[in-house]
Amino acid sequence: MPALLPPLFQQGRSDEFARSGKILSLAASPRDDAVALFASSNGNVQLPQENESSSSQRNIYFARPHDAPTSERRIFVTDTSIIFAAMQKLRSDARARNVDMSEDDTCVRAMNKLTLDYINFCKECCVYCSRDMPRSEPLQFSAEHYRRLYTCFSLFSMLYVPEPGYDSVPVGDELMEWLNVHYVEPTTEEGDHLSSLERPWEDETFWPYLTRAVVRGLSRASSFFLDTLSGHPSPFLQELSKHLMPLVTNHPRLHQFTAERDFAIAARRWHDKVKGLRLELDRVPEDVREDSFENWWGRIDDIVGILEGREEVVKRVCIDLGGDWKEVCAVWCVFVNTRIRRAELPDLVSDLLDEMPPDPTNLEDVVHSAMFLGKPTNVLAEAQRLDIWLAAHLADMMEALDLIDKEPDDSELTLREHYILSYCEYMRSDPGLWRITVDYLCTCGEIGQQMADEVLMRVPLRLQPPKDAADADEESARIRSGTLAGVLKEVNASCYEHKREAVRRMVCRIAAQTFMKENEYGLAVSYCVSAEDWTGLGHVVDRMLDVYITHGPQQYARSVAKIAPSLQTLRAESKANGIFVYRLMFAVRFAEFHHRRLSGDLQEAAFDLVSMLREEIAPKSWWAVLLSDAVELLQNSENMFFTSVDATLLLHRLEEIHIRSSQGSADEYLAILARTTKTGGEAHALQRLQVVRLALARYYAKCAVIGVGGRTVIGAVH
Repeated sequence: MPALLPPLFQQGRSDEFARSGKILSLAASPRDDAVALFASSNGNVQLPQENESSSSQRNIYFARPHDAPTSERRIFVTDTSIIFAAMQKLRSDARARNVDMSEDDTCVRAMNKLTLDYINFCKECCVYCSRDMPRSEPLQFSAEHYRRLYTCFSLFSMLYVPEPGYDSVPVGDELMEWLNVHYVEPTTEEGDHLSSLERPWEDETFWPYLTRAVVRGLSRASSFFLDTLSGHPSPFLQELSKHLMPLVTNHPRLHQFTAERDFAIAARRWHDKVKGLRLELDRVPEDVREDSFENWWGRIDDIVGILEGREEVVKRVCIDLGGDWKEVCAVWCVFVNTRIRRAELPDLVSDLLDEMPPDPTNLEDVVHSAMFLGKPTNVLAEAQRLDIWLAAHLADMMEALDLIDKEPDDSELTLREHYILSYCEYMRSDPGLWRITVDYLCTCGEIGQQMADEVLMRVPLRLQPPKDAADADEESARIRSGTLAGVLKEVNASCYEHKREAVRRMVCRIAAQTFMKENEYGLAVSYCVSAEDWTGLGHVVDRMLDVYITHGPQQYARSVAKIAPSLQTLRAESKANGIFVYRLMFAVRFAEFHHRRLSGDLQEAAFDLVSMLREEIAPKSWWAVLLSDAVELLQNSENMFFTSVDATLLLHRLEEIHIRSSQGSADEYLAILARTTKTGGEAHALQRLQVVRLALARYYAKCAVIGVGGRTVIGAVH
């Protein structure tokens, strides 16, 4: 704890902290990989009063195991996820065709292309980071880091994912090409310097440059500087360089031949010519083998020794030139054993590493050595130390190629899944990468899918109308117009893509609760239906009806105006719970009744009111409210909106309320009407119903005067 600022306790005082009755507690963030550390009370110990008020022990320390990706790293993670997705599509297609990916040429060819895509992204990021340009923020990883990823993935591709048919051919040319691409020697600057000299052999870098150019198979550079030796004062060296030049230029390479047999024949003939050059070299008198700068004969002897494929010369010369075991291996496969295959490399490299072990402090070199030795599990362990991105994507490829075990261990995870999940933990440091994180997690079996569910349920939906951000305002407006947009749309899309239906419903339930809190009842109903959350729908209906009770019919009618489309969808939904459908239907019809009443369409309002009672849409608890709202229509002096049959129905409902209330069911019939009164008491509710009874009595009297009552009577009179 001394590393915490301010310190939780002083160094060497941990025992004192423990005796204080405090313990160190930890809380994990539900949104990312951050944790909060803080001192909390030990329930088994009674704390002294001063400890309770100690400010140093009220501090909360936030920590995280990974730094969140910055701009260049975020682009790298995002772009390479596209390749990962293509790899998962390839896996899925292979399962559908019931083929082994490692043995199917189509799959191997596709994986070869995907590894090249990974390599190119590493290369592009390396180039980008190496540019000297103004940046909005410092680079999180250097160009050197991405260069290491570039070399490791390209070596993996060369050794383990060759084109179909190339896995059993000699590997020397490909190995040398990989070495030349990633470890450039000799450098262009050295060549430019030497070519500018009139007598380049007098420069101390000439012979190392020429030797390395020959060793690396750089025939153009080799022949150019061999040609400059035609001006050397020694006629012996002039003659030798003349014979050496075509040998270097015409060195047979496998890619130049259509059949390996033709390559082997050409290689034998070429070696015969090298033997002839050796005879010429040995005939040079010893007293003329040096000039005033260098023992040129010894240098030529080294070059010829390499062309001859002499093992001890190859090792010695490469080491003298500053090369390592990788360079010795490549030169060995080109000059010593030209027929060596990929499967034979581990034995060769094992012997070389005994003499030239890899640098344990250089993770790149350690990863390379594990790849050459054919130890995939070691490769992944070391790659994780270099970059978890590398380990995760190599593991994904390795499992498809049957290089690592596909069986789960005691934790019910395969080796691939271990590294993918570790990479997902890294991505969780940036909550903005949630969708990519979910894509990776869902490729890791049931455990990964469960982890993906937790991520999806914790994505901030940003449904509340923001105060400042214009873009978010637009997103919020689109959602409130009924359009699935923004983060909510992305979460739904991710759930559909990965078949996480339970999570999709949970997210819709969360959205419904948010909209209900904001009185967006139409949206709340819509998302409850999408979530098939019938209990939640019931809560929304209750909240809607509460608007009528607390704010009156005008605001209620306005609040429920947008719910009718959701009701139509719900009535067509076979899985919908009938009880909640009827409750919602009543809320909508009740709002329509008040909308018509408030807008002056009283005849239709009366029809709505009677229909709700006759069709038993209205719950019994709301009968008293409907009857109370009918008073205005019953007392209208200009028109009669109810038939005698309608009035009789109203009277029957009123009588049932009175009878059942007197029998002890007042709460069931009068509670809601009572809440709409000033005191909220049962007595006032009964007074309101007396007004209804009086209005109905007068209405009947009016019907008796006219005839039979209502619309039928009016029509007869006319």
